Amino acid sequence: MIKQDVCQRVLHRALATGADYAEIYAQNTVNHSINMIANRVETINDTVVAGAAVRVYKGLRSVMATTVDTSESGLLRCAEKAADALGEGTAQMDIVLQEKAVVDIHPVAVAPGTVGNAEKIRILKEGYFAARNYSDSITQVTGSLLDVDHNILIANTDGIYTQDRQIRTRMAISVVAEKDGETQTGSFLPGRRAGLEMFQEIDPKAVGERAAKQAVTMVNAGYCPAGVMPVAIDNGFGGVIFHEACGHSLEASSVAYGRSQFVGKLGQKIANEKVTAIDDGTIPNAWGSINIDDEGTPAQKNVLIENGILKTYMIDKFNGRRMGMASTGSARRQSYSYTPTSRMTNTYIAPGTDRNEDIIASMEYGLYAKDMGGGSVNPVTGEFNFSVKEGYMVRNGKICEPVRGASLVGKGSDVIMNIDMVGTDLDMGQGMCGSSSGSVPTNVGQPLIRVSSITVGGR
Repeated sequence: MIKQDVCQRVLHRALATGADYAEIYAQNTVNHSINMIANRVETINDTVVAGAAVRVYKGLRSVMATTVDTSESGLLRCAEKAADALGEGTAQMDIVLQEKAVVDIHPVAVAPGTVGNAEKIRILKEGYFAARNYSDSITQVTGSLLDVDHNILIANTDGIYTQDRQIRTRMAISVVAEKDGETQTGSFLPGRRAGLEMFQEIDPKAVGERAAKQAVTMVNAGYCPAGVMPVAIDNGFGGVIFHEACGHSLEASSVAYGRSQFVGKLGQKIANEKVTAIDDGTIPNAWGSINIDDEGTPAQKNVLIENGILKTYMIDKFNGRRMGMASTGSARRQSYSYTPTSRMTNTYIAPGTDRNEDIIASMEYGLYAKDMGGGSVNPVTGEFNFSVKEGYMVRNGKICEPVRGASLVGKGSDVIMNIDMVGTDLDMGQGMCGSSSGSVPTNVGQPLIRVSSITVGGR
């Protein structure tokens, strides 16, 4: 996108007032989406996001300027603005850029940009009408198929000059079912860092049927009773509990400023010994995977908690300065207009040794949370509140009737201490995680787990 010699001159300009680090981040992203509602294709959208950011550090001060003009003159003006905002001084650094080729560990077989809309609409309709025709109680279905071709360039005064291409594909089916004037929803939103070959692994009809089954099940369910009880949380998107209640508290963007429940606890036991938690950006073709982060650092497999012991945090370069720790390849940003910071990629609780049937059989009375919904968390205290999209009561070691309206309320540090059974069936769910550096694709995951005691909100 930008030639190496141009980047070198722009970085020199950015250092003009005495910065000790400078970086260029350039982006060209094409987003394509097809949306269906009321049994027809409603919109087909194409958007392009293109521009660049120049960021400079001086000690623990950071300034970033952005531009949509990626010509040499436009980038030099952007660099000058960043340098001027940083303060007065003189350049004290020589820059020698070396091109660093990215090894792509996420191969794409069918780039979405090479496939016409007719084929994409056919795939989307399979999922949409599988949901629409599932039951007479279904009153509304919405569906979308998204593909993203995200190209980035990073050059910095560490000598890095590198580029990466990230292709992602995602289908989303959402369903509303009605009974006796009441409605319930169901949804399924699988995605991969891959092209349309994703649908060789994922059947679009199964996506629609899963969303519809959830809505129909929940509209026929009674309300969940409230109380403190053991809860079994299923694999896949159940991992959102760890992501939100603990994961954000392990990001340097919280830890570096003392705004985390886990500050100063490296090497200490913070979870049950059955809990090993990992953030791994290197999983081939996983939704949250990266080759390099948005500062040019290679992706890593970071073991955050091992057998209950806190091993590391997720760290970007700037917050790493404040902490005196190296980057873990965790810097991410939605686009050039956001300042990067530490973020999760594919974050999951590793498989344990407990059998699923033993986990359920261990519960005399409790809740089985088959699928989780959204919620809120305070990273400083770890206090959270999450909705259960699909839940069932457990009695005498058996999964019984479905229940709706359940929520899980607690504190992250308590929950990971109370995870006393961990299954073997790791699975991942896909989401978009919002934070100070915008919205980025992340995987959450876990096997079936049991939390020995947690507050369940209900009626």
